Amino acid sequence: MDNKEFGKQLERRTKKFAIRIIKLSTSLPNTPEGKVIRYQITKSGTSIGANYREANRSRSKVDFTNKIKICESEASETSYWIEIIVELNWVESKKIQLIMAEANEILAVFTSIGMKLKL
Repeated sequence: MDNKEFGKQLERRTKKFAIRIIKLSTSLPNTPEGKVIRYQITKSGTSIGANYREANRSRSKVDFTNKIKICESEASETSYWIEIIVELNWVESKKIQLIMAEANEILAVFTSIGMKLKL
């Protein structure tokens, strides 16, 4: 698979992930605490794909690298919020396991891309 095809697939993957995060966030409790976490996870979880799309349309390698680092950071933050949701038992464990695995895989992908850019 060439870089262009990989980029298209990762854009689709991060968009699907954003939709899953939005669906997850709507299932969180309607408490003050639930609203805070809903906002945070929705913001970070949807930002990954948006920043990756921007990276693919960047004007320079420096701009691309910066956007990839933002993707990595947002993916890490999203994983954090999922861990919080799991520890609070706010969502059935089976339902959140898949999204947690996907969050960790996306984080690994962006970490790997970021490391290759440093070389």
